[in-house]
Amino acid sequence: MAVTVSLAALFGLVLFFLLRSKSLGYGAAFTAAGFGFFLASTGAAGPINQLAVAVIDAIQHL
Repeated sequence: MAVTVSLAALFGLVLFFLLRSKSLGYGAAFTAAGFGFFLASTGAAGPINQLAVAVIDAIQHL
């Protein structure tokens, strides 16, 4: 679990800097996919899924 969290943080940091420097390409896509993969296996996956469901429900009721 500790390795997964640190990899998720690493991928998130790299993705942040790639997006900030506007160098979006294959590297950014790979980093984003890796970040999502490792984030999904952390404890943050549940709250992120609940937030996505809440946002989708809110949009449907507009």
